[in-house]
Amino acid sequence: MTRFQFDAQPTAALFDRTGAAFALGDGSVRFEGGEFSAAHDGAILCAAVHPSGDGVVTGGDDGRVIWHRRGEAGLLATARGAWIDSIDASAESGLIAFSHGRTLSVIDAKEAAFRRDFQHERTVSGIAFEPKGRRVATSTYGGAALWFARIADQKPTLLKWAGSHTGVAFSPDGAFVITAMQDNQLHGWRLKDQKNLRMGGYPTKVKSVAFLSNGQLMATSGAPGAVLWPFIGANGPMGREATEIGFDEGSHVALVAAQPKHGVLAAGLSDGRVWLADPAGQGLNFLKAERGAPIVALAMSQDARRVAWADEDGHAGVADV
Repeated sequence: MTRFQFDAQPTAALFDRTGAAFALGDGSVRFEGGEFSAAHDGAILCAAVHPSGDGVVTGGDDGRVIWHRRGEAGLLATARGAWIDSIDASAESGLIAFSHGRTLSVIDAKEAAFRRDFQHERTVSGIAFEPKGRRVATSTYGGAALWFARIADQKPTLLKWAGSHTGVAFSPDGAFVITAMQDNQLHGWRLKDQKNLRMGGYPTKVKSVAFLSNGQLMATSGAPGAVLWPFIGANGPMGREATEIGFDEGSHVALVAAQPKHGVLAAGLSDGRVWLADPAGQGLNFLKAERGAPIVALAMSQDARRVAWADEDGHAGVADV
């Protein structure tokens, strides 16, 4: 494992096509090869891999969206002084979406003049592109909204459920939208008929979800172990119970990371440990066994052979698995 010590708290860990990168609260991005980019005037609040796979795009409390590559950084968009709260990017469509206040903005990585701004009644808390990158889902108070990313004038498809929704994800087959909620549960919708899915029972807020095993499992944080929901067939988790792996009553899973095409899961714990597991197998492989500050950033490489993590105190690492 390669270890790092940063002077600022990490806010995201990612893998682009070259290696690991860490976004930090001092406005910089640090690459595992030692390169760094200090382009934001303030903290980085969100990050995603650039659609090209080269470097990462970040949003900051300075209202700017920056593309960081090894040795250079460039401004992609601004939000007129508002914080960039969330960001996502699609390799399939080449689009980047980010939120600021009640607005979802979409830009094109290859066409500087392209921009679409979509307004919501409440603050946008999360963003996710569908697998093909043509639509974007947003989470907000009262549910989720689905937008066609390139169409200027449109009314969104509203997926309604009372309460504050704090994050959003698409299933890898594009059939389901899942949101995390403020009150320690998940909610979901099957898009073909907007049938509701309720996934509760969590002791803490769910901050992270990840799909694995060809999209047949969805793992989440928010419990003493990693919670696994089955997504098999047309009904997904409807009528099925979740399972839990890595249960430890002395801590809880803060973050999970996986890749949809692979069958392994990484988890970062509130006590600073990081483990890797195959839900179909037995036992946990601790990539970081020593306890410490809570894990606040976690990522798995596209080939599922590497895991990057970072804790609240600025300690970080990249492990081959």
